[in-house]
Amino acid sequence: MYRDIAASIVKAIRDGIFVTKLPTEAQLMDRYNVSRNTIRKAIDLVYQQGLLRRVQGSGYFISKIELRHKTVVNLSARSIQGGENQPHNLESKVVTFDTIKSDTALAKQFGIPVEEELYRVIRLRYWHHQLYSLETSYYLKSVVRFISVEAVNSSIFSFLEEVYGIRVANSDDYLSLTNLNEEEASLMQADHGKTYLTLDSSNYYKNNGLFNFSHTVFAYPDLALYFHTTNLANN
Repeated sequence: MYRDIAASIVKAIRDGIFVTKLPTEAQLMDRYNVSRNTIRKAIDLVYQQGLLRRVQGSGYFISKIELRHKTVVNLSARSIQGGENQPHNLESKVVTFDTIKSDTALAKQFGIPVEEELYRVIRLRYWHHQLYSLETSYYLKSVVRFISVEAVNSSIFSFLEEVYGIRVANSDDYLSLTNLNEEEASLMQADHGKTYLTLDSSNYYKNNGLFNFSHTVFAYPDLALYFHTTNLANN
């Protein structure tokens, strides 16, 4: 319940319904017809995504993470459906959607035996008709038994949450500057060896089970990455 409310709050922030600060807890309780404890859990989840600032005695204010002339990607927004770590309304061009058997590298990445089955999805993603990223992702078939073609062409994570109740509980993310290999350069119509910003993500669901690994090469110009950090000593 509180996750659905958190997703609704995120949407309200994105749609400009909540502009400067959140309504009070009492007002949100009336809005969603739930208990104070549920509202607090929902607010805390949105806060963890870096979308709110808590001001003692004044409530929660909406964080302004935009940068002038920059496209901001919120890498803290993982655990709320609709709060993906990317701009919204991305268009996908699927290059590959198949089942493979893990090689030594993927087996080590997932902590599984060699030749265990994985879904593989390679897709070019576009925003405002301009190349945003090249994404190669793998999903453990023992956890994710089926992925629809429709999901591959839109949002796989939303599909997994809706159908299987699988959502990202935590993730390990590694940013690096890497040079394009021949296949990447060909798909992106870029120069072989050219340097791009890349993100390697290992995504875990409940009980710390790894279900997805992805390698994303960002191509969109003037891109900025946003992280939210909370100082626990001040909480």
